[in-house]
Amino acid sequence: MDIFPISLKLQQQPCLIVGGGHIAYRKAVLLAKAGAQIDVVAPEIDANLLQLVQQSQGQYYPAEFSTEVELRAYRLVIAATDSHAVNQQVFEACEAEKVLVNSVDDPPHCRFMVPAIIDRSPLIISVASNGTSPVLSRQIRTQLESTIPHGMGKLAEFSGQWRAAVKQKIVNPDERRIFWEELYASPLKEQVFNDNLEAANQSIQQALAEWDTPKGEVYLVGAGPGDPELLTLKALRLMQQADVVIYDRLVAAPILELCRRDAEKVYVGKARSNHAVPQEGINALLVKYAQAGKRVCRLKGGDPFIFGRGGEEIQELYEAGVSFQVVPGITAASGCSAYAGIPLTHRDYAQSVRFLTGHLKEGSPELPWSELVYEHQTLVLYMGLVGLETICEKLIAHGQRADMPVALISKGTTPEQKVVVGTLADIASKVAQHQIQAPTLTIIGEVVSLREQLKWQG
Repeated sequence: MDIFPISLKLQQQPCLIVGGGHIAYRKAVLLAKAGAQIDVVAPEIDANLLQLVQQSQGQYYPAEFSTEVELRAYRLVIAATDSHAVNQQVFEACEAEKVLVNSVDDPPHCRFMVPAIIDRSPLIISVASNGTSPVLSRQIRTQLESTIPHGMGKLAEFSGQWRAAVKQKIVNPDERRIFWEELYASPLKEQVFNDNLEAANQSIQQALAEWDTPKGEVYLVGAGPGDPELLTLKALRLMQQADVVIYDRLVAAPILELCRRDAEKVYVGKARSNHAVPQEGINALLVKYAQAGKRVCRLKGGDPFIFGRGGEEIQELYEAGVSFQVVPGITAASGCSAYAGIPLTHRDYAQSVRFLTGHLKEGSPELPWSELVYEHQTLVLYMGLVGLETICEKLIAHGQRADMPVALISKGTTPEQKVVVGTLADIASKVAQHQIQAPTLTIIGEVVSLREQLKWQG
């Protein structure tokens, strides 16, 4: 994060604009909306800008900028002239006095940025790009404008009127957050939007009267194979309301970033022969946090019910009497194959698909080899990288042809995706050659031959 976003209270606070033209006027409009007192230093001044200065009870100084200006008297300064040299002079003078300064369209000479703003007062939403792409920020603002109802400002104001009463009734801040989240999911929001404030006040009074300490709950959420855009809407909603996030090794960092920022995050990742927390410990953690009244998001790569041991975890929750929800995720088989351009089924090549785990038990794979040797079937192996050579040998030994196409998809659906194609006879030798690393999905079948035609990612 290259910039730290803050919201400044500027009501009746002195702010200085250096420059008297149209650009200066645009910035003055924003400051005036925030209630600032606006002073302007410029040889000439736009008539509309002068009117804003007078309305804000500020002063216009008809002169060139000079370092003799008492900058410490201002909360912030905006350099909005058409002279790069003057703007730089303003920046350097403000830096010397440690006064916040913005040079319009000149990021290197800015100590703060003016973001694109969505005004739903008292709710203010800003979008900033650290000065790299103001047009993009404005486009994002336009998109958000269409999705955020104008009534959100009224809802924020209504909530502010009840904030003290809610805080007095519900002392615990975590419980208070849950109260507001449940309230905003109730009819109260529409009541406020429609200016039915009598009904809205009755709703919040009733909710406060009936409030009881919330019980903990576990959300078993499939995070998908890696691309954050493959998350379901429900997964995202629960991730952002959970108090605790318990996540494993296969959850990509960009996905973890989408969880509630102040949630407690607990890593329980498991790699081969290296379990940060054993499965029994994970089960116990879920029960412990939920019984403490926490909303727990158990975030698992892929889908929790496909080689994710999700069934074991909710069995433990059931036996402990803990409430839970299960949110399916896009499993690696469908996500990685799609991003690699390999259809798992195809009318001309494969009429069935089997998902298998490639984990070896005591060095020997326990798979129904005779059932797997079928020409028009796709095999998808999860966690099969370590035992790949043995698996290929077993399939060939049980009658599968040695030239059957095989694809390895490493870190599928992410920017680091790597796909290596070979055959049962030679794919194992390509692992070291191409530096293939876990997590890797293995696809065996004629459908792999379609990749050259259908690939659209790396």
